[in-house]
Amino acid sequence: MLAEATTTEISQVKKPENFEDNRKVARQGGTVAGKARKDIERETGRKVISKESPIKLLKNKKS
Repeated sequence: MLAEATTTEISQVKKPENFEDNRKVARQGGTVAGKARKDIERETGRKVISKESPIKLLKNKKS
């Protein structure tokens, strides 16, 4: 979700005009999100990525 949001923001600023430009923006968004994930994992000592669905994870936290 973070990669998608980041890519959208970068795309709105850079306004890619063709497929190659869009591909570069998508990679940039993924790179930013990947760095953020690694930082979070380093700070918390816990994995961010899970095989559980987001809906199931939210339900487990409320319980």
